[in-house]
Amino acid sequence: MPDDVAARAFSEGGAAVVTGGASGIGLAAARRFAAMRLPVLIADRPGERLDAAQASLQGDGGRVIAHPCDVARPEDWASLRDRAFSAFGHVGVLMLNAGVGANPGRAWENSVGWRSLIEVNFWGVVNGVQALVPAMLETARPGLVIVTGSKQGITTPPGNSAYNVSKAGLKVFTEALAYELRNTPDSQLSVRLLIPGFTFTGISAASGREKPAAAWTPEQVIEFMLERLERGDFYILCPDNDVDRATDQKRMQWAVDDIIKNRPALSRWHPDFKGEFETFMAGG
Repeated sequence: MPDDVAARAFSEGGAAVVTGGASGIGLAAARRFAAMRLPVLIADRPGERLDAAQASLQGDGGRVIAHPCDVARPEDWASLRDRAFSAFGHVGVLMLNAGVGANPGRAWENSVGWRSLIEVNFWGVVNGVQALVPAMLETARPGLVIVTGSKQGITTPPGNSAYNVSKAGLKVFTEALAYELRNTPDSQLSVRLLIPGFTFTGISAASGREKPAAAWTPEQVIEFMLERLERGDFYILCPDNDVDRATDQKRMQWAVDDIIKNRPALSRWHPDFKGEFETFMAGG
């Protein structure tokens, strides 16, 4: 069902705030929002990448502010909020996209690394909501909040448990936020969960790697996101060049069925269920 509030968030003035805006999906979003004639504030850690992103967006003719911000620090968010509303008067689109993927290790290892990742990936979004959403509500104008999640927060594959935990938490938090805002009197804020597929980010490109054939570009993710916003999707589940939506849906169904059928945890990767999973994915 099309969402009129989301559409009006882009068309009725105000700025876009994008975290993780110096590269990857965040930078692609900022560039696309600027092309839609929204003023944009990009937030990221200070440094050359943030400066270069601002210069490139301004070179495209956009009205852009680059704001250094550690999203794990609530005080940085207070400064960002004040600057955004002082410069633009209203925030129409808030895209909470900043994240890190470094693997801190197994569940019983590296508590400092676990805490650091979760403070950025999960608390960075909570901090942003708590800093900006009350101010957006006070304006009584249409607004859109977009949270960048991950398929790994739904199917939770082995490999980086801390990342999976952070993104699973974001899914639950974003669902709760959507429910709470739609039950808040006079709220004109709409919420979406962006779930990218395999994406070749700016960080990957900076490492000298070539884009894998299976990966989408950040620009493809943003174009798909905008198409699905027009449709009114809450869960914006992105495919890529290797995995289509039907495959994603079956993997997610299997993960949920671990609970319903009382299978071992993460049975998709359990040797006793290898054949059953392959049959399920083949449609048998």
